[in-house]
Amino acid sequence: MIELDGAQGEAGGQVLRSALALSVGTRQPFRFTNIRMHREMPGLLRQHLAAINAAADVSNADTQGAQLGSRELVFRPRRCHAGEYTFTLVSGGACSLVLQTVLPALLLADGPSVVRITGCTHTKTAPPFDFLQRAFVPLVERMGARVKLSLSGYGFHPQITGGLQAEIVPAPLRAISIDERGARVSQFAEAYVASLPTELAQRELLTLSRHLHWNTDQLHLRSLPSAVGKGNAITVTLAYQHITEVFTGFGEAGVRGEVVAQSLAEEVEAYLARSAPVASYLADQLLLPMALSGRGSFVTTTLSPHLLSNAIVIQQFTGRKVVADPYMDGYRVTIA
Repeated sequence: MIELDGAQGEAGGQVLRSALALSVGTRQPFRFTNIRMHREMPGLLRQHLAAINAAADVSNADTQGAQLGSRELVFRPRRCHAGEYTFTLVSGGACSLVLQTVLPALLLADGPSVVRITGCTHTKTAPPFDFLQRAFVPLVERMGARVKLSLSGYGFHPQITGGLQAEIVPAPLRAISIDERGARVSQFAEAYVASLPTELAQRELLTLSRHLHWNTDQLHLRSLPSAVGKGNAITVTLAYQHITEVFTGFGEAGVRGEVVAQSLAEEVEAYLARSAPVASYLADQLLLPMALSGRGSFVTTTLSPHLLSNAIVIQQFTGRKVVADPYMDGYRVTIA
């Protein structure tokens, strides 16, 4: 039984989801105490229960403490098995957080799987669909597995009208190294509006254009049907020979679109000013499949608290060390 203590370090929802993914992938049970002890609302929230229940479904796991507000969880997985799974999230739950919990283990399952998740596809607190499809999944496929990700409908927080589907064909995962971006292939921005004036998206794109010095061919307005609810998001996609990065800003009530777009532009400019290929959010996502493959490396712009916390959990479940060394204008992260 692997012991995790939420009283130590950054032990929030990300650590829980990583522990669930690694537990199912390695078939090792764990006990997590003092869950989210240092948070304003300690204990399990609804989005955490959704991840626990999904992980339990794909592994026929036994659980203790899987209830709202619980500060202790015991999770005992059996074998991860392929199949068709449907998960419906409530209270604005993020599809990507459930997918990142079950995907690593299903990459090693005994056959193909289909995962359908209904919930938010675009929310500030989780990787949006565009990021998963363009940045993360292509790198997972370079490891050997096949993952086809499709959008069944846009869902902006707090609406839950959207959803995604993942078709997963597992394979032995091989190590990859991501040392450089390579030549730039394309770059473009998209502004999504649902049940909001298109003028908002136009102002956001104009702000991005001014900061990034892009022309109109690189700016795309996406006006979505009112049936998806109300929402606004802006994405910037930078495609290179060896990697694609996606940066996202989300509209908020009372915040002008120009402010959201300027903040996003500054994040993009910071990435463009450096040479490291992997930005912080993608680095967080890459660690788990790399750990299950047994090895791999990438150069990232920064070491986030999530990455450092994931490194500790990975060592507990796999015995493998995640080593981060300064390299050029970033850090080389190696699993060995």
